[in-house]
Amino acid sequence: MRAQTLAAAAGWRWILGGLAIYRRNPPMLSMLVVSYWFIVVLLNIFPVVGALAASAVIPALSVGLMQATRNLERGVPLNMQTLFSAFGERTRSLLLLGALYLLCTLGVLGVSTVADGGDLLRYMLASNPVERAALEESNFALPGLLVAALMTPLMMAWWFAPVLVAWHRLTIAKALFFSFVACWMNWRPFLVYGLALLLAAVIGPGILLGLLLILLPGAQQFATVIVTVAIALIIAPTIFASFYVGYRDIFGISEIV
Repeated sequence: MRAQTLAAAAGWRWILGGLAIYRRNPPMLSMLVVSYWFIVVLLNIFPVVGALAASAVIPALSVGLMQATRNLERGVPLNMQTLFSAFGERTRSLLLLGALYLLCTLGVLGVSTVADGGDLLRYMLASNPVERAALEESNFALPGLLVAALMTPLMMAWWFAPVLVAWHRLTIAKALFFSFVACWMNWRPFLVYGLALLLAAVIGPGILLGLLLILLPGAQQFATVIVTVAIALIIAPTIFASFYVGYRDIFGISEIV
């Protein structure tokens, strides 16, 4: 397993590469992404068990979306079954990977209780709108910074782990290690990539919403729907496709078993 160190500009090219892949079949890739979201949201309806189930299946579903973008790049037809293509030989490892991520995330939130006495953790886990509203008055600055600092290496370890488990057949420990090292080696392109994501997923939609409100005053609900649809059907599929482009550039498709 070898990871390449790329130039900082590669982070921006991942977004452009994702857009190029998305344009090959916008309806199908959008449908797969929406289906991914629907499954996760549906599972989270059920308290506790649903959250655990959603976390467990996310790695396998993410690999399914990676497979979809790889198929598009190679000119292979897509169908709904592609989303579930990772459920097979490596299912158990992928489910364990998802469950482990949830436990580690809860552990990080647990550590944040040192800074705020548990307000942030209670806010994240609150299901009662009244309770959540009451906690919104708390100061989450310090615990938020602590969580961000701890979640960064965690996300680095999990960023490529699902696809390394599924496609390279690595153990969970090795996949987490190689993912972390690959992200560490490429912190510059990931920094640019993060800024590109901020532009594409936050600033861009914000500008679009502002323009619509200027052109259509009084149509706030309509403008919000337009921006939401654009995010769901264009921006989100492009971002998911960019995950594959980043993986492809760093690890090289020739290493896929």
